Amino acid sequence: MKKLYPLLFTLLFSLGLQAQVDMSYYLPQGVTYNSAIPTPEEVLGYVPGEWHVSHDQILYYMRTIAAASNRITLSTQGHTYEGRPQLLLTVTHPDNHARIETIQAEHLKLSDASQSASVDVENLPAVVWMGYSIHGNEASGANASLVMIYHLAAAQGDEIEDKLKNTIILFDPSFNPDGIHRFSTWVNMHKNKNISSDPNDREYDEPYPGGRTNHYWFDLNRDWMPVQLAESQSRIKTYHAWKPNVLTDHHEMGTNSTFFFQPGVPSRTHPFTPQKNQDLTAKIGTYHASYLDQIQSLYYSQEGFDDFYYGKGSTFPDINGGVGILFEQASSRGHAQESINGVLTFPFTVRNQFTASLSTWQAVYEMRVELNEYMREFYQGAAREANSDANKAILFGAPKDPARAYHLAEILDRHQLEVYHLKEAVTRGGKTYAPGESFVIPMNQRDYRMIKGMFDERTTFTDSIFYDISAWNYLMAFNMDYEKLPSNAYSANMHGKAFDMNTDFPKGGRVGGKSNYAYAFEWHGYYAPRAAYRLLSKGVRLRVAHAPFTEGEKTFDYGTVVLPLGIQDLSNSEIEAILDEIAAEDGVQVHAVKTGLTEGINLGSPTFSALREPKIALLVEGPSSSEAGEFWHLMDQRYDIPITKLPVSRFNGASDRYNVLIMVNGSYNGINKDALRSWIAGGGVVVANKSALNWLNSNEIARYAYKRAEVDNPEGRPYELQGNYSGAQVTGGAIFQVQMDMTHPLSYGYVNEQLPVFRNSNLMLEKPRNPYASPIKYTANPLLSGYISKENLKVLGDTPAVVVSGVGGGRVIGFTDTHAFRAFWFGTNKLIMNSVFFGHTISGGTLER
Repeated sequence: MKKLYPLLFTLLFSLGLQAQVDMSYYLPQGVTYNSAIPTPEEVLGYVPGEWHVSHDQILYYMRTIAAASNRITLSTQGHTYEGRPQLLLTVTHPDNHARIETIQAEHLKLSDASQSASVDVENLPAVVWMGYSIHGNEASGANASLVMIYHLAAAQGDEIEDKLKNTIILFDPSFNPDGIHRFSTWVNMHKNKNISSDPNDREYDEPYPGGRTNHYWFDLNRDWMPVQLAESQSRIKTYHAWKPNVLTDHHEMGTNSTFFFQPGVPSRTHPFTPQKNQDLTAKIGTYHASYLDQIQSLYYSQEGFDDFYYGKGSTFPDINGGVGILFEQASSRGHAQESINGVLTFPFTVRNQFTASLSTWQAVYEMRVELNEYMREFYQGAAREANSDANKAILFGAPKDPARAYHLAEILDRHQLEVYHLKEAVTRGGKTYAPGESFVIPMNQRDYRMIKGMFDERTTFTDSIFYDISAWNYLMAFNMDYEKLPSNAYSANMHGKAFDMNTDFPKGGRVGGKSNYAYAFEWHGYYAPRAAYRLLSKGVRLRVAHAPFTEGEKTFDYGTVVLPLGIQDLSNSEIEAILDEIAAEDGVQVHAVKTGLTEGINLGSPTFSALREPKIALLVEGPSSSEAGEFWHLMDQRYDIPITKLPVSRFNGASDRYNVLIMVNGSYNGINKDALRSWIAGGGVVVANKSALNWLNSNEIARYAYKRAEVDNPEGRPYELQGNYSGAQVTGGAIFQVQMDMTHPLSYGYVNEQLPVFRNSNLMLEKPRNPYASPIKYTANPLLSGYISKENLKVLGDTPAVVVSGVGGGRVIGFTDTHAFRAFWFGTNKLIMNSVFFGHTISGGTLER
């Protein structure tokens, strides 16, 4: 093995850039290291900071060092969408490894109020999860993980041994393998030998969609609570298997910044988070300050960030008895970049992240008893709150759509929350909850506070500034009917079997046997669009009903899809095989219709419209990558519908291949407006939202008139409060109610006339001239949960949530909001699918022109 030299070499360029460092630049003085443990340089051929580590190199080094050290066990939590392993290294003293399952079980007792009193917290190791670079282009964290794992494996001395005996480190070197690999490829391929710190260099301008996100362009740091993405689903299993005392979340921010560590702004902490949590966060912060002082780094705390949204990595632990710590390092976004603090080098950013890892470990080690006691107190307090809560259970269901209810129960199951199938029908609040599509959540369970956090409803706040969204109620997000049950309305006898996401996906079926005339399925089911696409993609001809009809005792609702057998090219047996797939995999009930002489409208009525197979282009490279990614994920992962991610610049020459065009929030200046207008006039359907409506309006393709709130701006406001006043007008994410015209194609499949929607902008529309062009409108008092300024709320009421315009034979469906938000807003997904499948059927007389 090579020896560590005090200093390999330092090259100074004309700009004074530090091109390369050796390990002594990072490692603390006075610590000796085991020469049998390989350094990153010995394995990868370079010292961290010289190049950006790729994910395959992370795998190589982590596997190598785990094989060399008896302090480390290595496991794979899961795999990303691109098939990359998500590693977890468990680091502790070898003696602890020999009894790791016993330690884990004892630690988990702290989260059980019925057992925690017996736990000897004085002699129980504390558990810290160190996680790096959940945003792939915030790479200093993942690169610092190379240095930190070396230190954990190779550092020697009595103090190190005692730390290892008293802590369990769950070490995740890359929260976002796909993103870090994408970003490292870009910056490494553009690195100069003579490093350029010019911000205009191509190295510092990664292309769309950038390396921040995962494969589907999602921000993984918003998915800890929703757990809709593959990476999160793997990680959350580990989290709940351990429930760590502390979790670190290493990020980057603007190049001209310094270094931030939590606590965030005190007034922006969620009310469900105990004050003790913030006190512990602040105490841990004193360790960060001490360590960063030693290397002369600038830093700040309690400004600019918050602990409100529980779906972030640094806040999720706060509702689970732990302490989440956010680190934000000024970013070089490459190898070196000019800043107001001088040239910011990549090694410098890596060193700060490594130093914060050291300070965290020291804090957890010295505060282990206090942290364990806090976890015990947290769950004992939760048990007391559950006992005193007037509500003893939550009953929820999705009438005629068991798959949507299943997916909400699935999230609860991923968080190890108790949820039960409803045993017998219950009527509450004028609604009937039926077995098979309804569930019960008892409140008196271990993670009572987690349930409260997921179903939080609030419209008043101590602060009007939010780093992220201000509302995320899952019952509303899934458009559930729900009731909170007091003790006189709840009994454990309501419980059917415990929910199991592996076995309980609702099964559809064939109803009425075989038919020689037609089959039909209603549009209520979440996966009805997937069922329709299965058929259309195989050449099956389908028709949609624009009015109800009845055969026998069954009345079919608006939006029912009918498959007439007499007009098909496939044989009856071939079609029946597809229908069996639909029943088994899409949870859809397929009805045999024996005659066309149905009541209401007949099956040959002009009130039916022929459906066409969607040929979808999603415009990218200009529009918001996150919102484009939401649509891509929805189609690709949920509905198995192929889409083309079409660069804006290529639309003009490829448009004839598509009949549906998706324009999410963003810029579209690369499109020829005349070509787009011609494409729509030929029968194309545009589904657009948010700022895409501005572009369509300004280019006279569709008409949208806007309303804006009038904000009082008196003279004499203090300079230092400007940010607070302007920030108070931001609608960062809240939940509102809309009223739906249930006879309109955009409303097909919905059961209730009112629908919760998510809004994160202040775009508000005037009513269209055509009274039929806005079938979905905000109610007069629309706020359900979250923050919106009183000025904006006053204007929002009674405004359109969608306006449907026409150009020739085509349609432009313009939504004010996003309806696939972060993949967990299931309740409004059908608005998108209705636009895709039924947009071309909307009557020309109802359009705004």
